[in-house]
Order: sequence, then structure tokens, then C-alpha cells
Amino acid sequence: MKNYTICALYKFVSLPNYVSLKDPIHNKMKELQVFGTLLLAHEGINGTIASKDSNIKLFLKWLQNLESNLNPISYKLSYEDSQPFNRVKVKLKKEIVTMGVSTIDPKKTVGTYVKPQDWNQLISDPDVLLIDTRNDYEIELGTFENAVNPNTKTFREFPEYTKKHLDPKKHKKVAMFCTGGIRCEKSTAYLKEEGFEEVYHLEGGILKYLEEIPSKESMWQGDCYVFDGRVSVNHNLEKSIHDLCHACRLPITPEDKQHEHYEQGVSCPKCFGQYNSEQLAKFREREKQVQLAKTRGEEHIGHDAQKIITERKELKKRQKEKQRMLSK
Repeated sequence: MKNYTICALYKFVSLPNYVSLKDPIHNKMKELQVFGTLLLAHEGINGTIASKDSNIKLFLKWLQNLESNLNPISYKLSYEDSQPFNRVKVKLKKEIVTMGVSTIDPKKTVGTYVKPQDWNQLISDPDVLLIDTRNDYEIELGTFENAVNPNTKTFREFPEYTKKHLDPKKHKKVAMFCTGGIRCEKSTAYLKEEGFEEVYHLEGGILKYLEEIPSKESMWQGDCYVFDGRVSVNHNLEKSIHDLCHACRLPITPEDKQHEHYEQGVSCPKCFGQYNSEQLAKFREREKQVQLAKTRGEEHIGHDAQKIITERKELKKRQKEKQRMLSK
């Protein structure tokens, strides 16, 4: 048995008092030494956490007793030798998975759930259009045979993809999947609202499929990106070969690390040339502190990389808005 249990959980449920739940949940996670991130919104809860198996079980029992409509909660377990998280976070959000369409409510309308055991038969039907609802960097690591890549960088782009590329008159049967099932709850609800009649999604997501379907029978190809320190898992739900570039936070391979544009903690082939000298200096200082912490047997926790990425995204958004206004 491995040392840590990793629990991916979510539930779409009305939580009008979600703001008041933040502190009790955060305090209970600290008490039980449960690390990771949970998101709370009016529409429910979502996140991934990790701890000793007994502590995860205690926390899930406590959480489901905290609010009666959180019981039962959907969760999937996997196991790892080391703790994949180093912080306790509980965040308040507008959505627990951000699509940006406020009218979509998976509690009212959702596609047809398909068990992992029935998934292969469904996606083998030539009349079924199979769509991977995840982001491009996730799909790059692995996907199902014959799945369509919508080439989205964020889930917010999915509605626009639907409007441009999908037609309820032409696409009579649509099947979709994601990592743990939560994005498909919203994407299938969205398609149903847009007039698509037969809409299916993989219950429990890729992780449940990999857990229940033997590799010899599997139609999954490659690795699955996960939102924790493992970065990706193979068909046995074990950590695979990928690491994160600590500059752009995208997954990288051992081959990427041999590339001339790779500098540990500073750049990789995917983000080389995207940062200015000041940002690169911050990355190098952060990496220096990481290595110094390692020599002391400590874990360095820094914020600079993610802060710079957020700032860069905001700058791009402002530039696009400015261009849009000028073109009017």
C-alpha cells in the first residue's frame, strides 16, 4: 500500500451558504493534515486533496455530514508514495469549473451517463462524434482513439468551439469525456440547452475508466494529465514520465529537458522567449531558493511563477480588448 491517498472529488449542488463553509473546511483540512485545493461556489464543490488514507476517509465522512446535500459526493481515489501537494487551499469561486455561461445548470439538465464498461461500445459506433473536452496541453499527453481535439486552451473556449464546429442537425450523437467527469457535466448540459438530443458522457471520467478497464481492453492511448504533483498518470494510475515547467506550468517530457531551450525552473521549449529579463531573473532566483531549500531538507513554496503567468494573461486580455475597441 502506498503512503498517500489522492482524492479527486466534486458535486454540483446548490450551496447558497458556500462562503460560510470556507473556514470550517479549511480548518478541518489542517486538523487532519489533508493537503490540496477545494473550490466552493453557489453551484457546488470541486477539487483534489491528498493525505493518509485514514485521514481522507475521515475528511470525506465529515464533509458529507457538513451539508446534507453533499451526501453522497462523487470521488475517485488513487495512490502515491509521496505527498503531491504542499498547501491547504479553499477558494471561493463563481463556478467550480469555469465555462462562463451562467445559465447552464447540470442539476437540471445533463447528458446521459455511460459506465466505463459500456464506453468502448458507445465510442466504437461510427455515428457517434467523440469529443475530448479537456485543454490542448492535457490532450497532448493522451486521449481516446478517434477523439476530436477542440484545440481549446481553457474550458471557457468550449461554447465558442460548439457554435463554430457542432450542429445539432448534423451531429445526432455526441459523446464527451474529461479527467474526472466534472467538465462533462457542464459541456453535456450546454449541448442539451443548444438543441443536441443524444448527448453522452463518460461517468467518472478518464480516471474511473483507467481504474476499471483492463489495459488489454482499453481504447485509451497515452497518459492522463492530473492536477496534482504527479502531473500525469499511466493506465495503472501510477505517476508517469511528465514533470511541470515551473515557468509556464505546462507538462514537459524527459526529451524536453534535453532541449537547448530548457533551463530548470526558468524555461522550456514551450515557453522559451515569452518572458522578459525581469521575469526570468525572478524565475532564476526562485529556482535558487528551491535548490537551497532542498539542501536543508525543506520544501520551498513560492508564488512568483504563477503571479507572473497571471499578470501575463491579464496583459494579453487588455491588449486584445484595446485592439477590439480600435477596430470598431
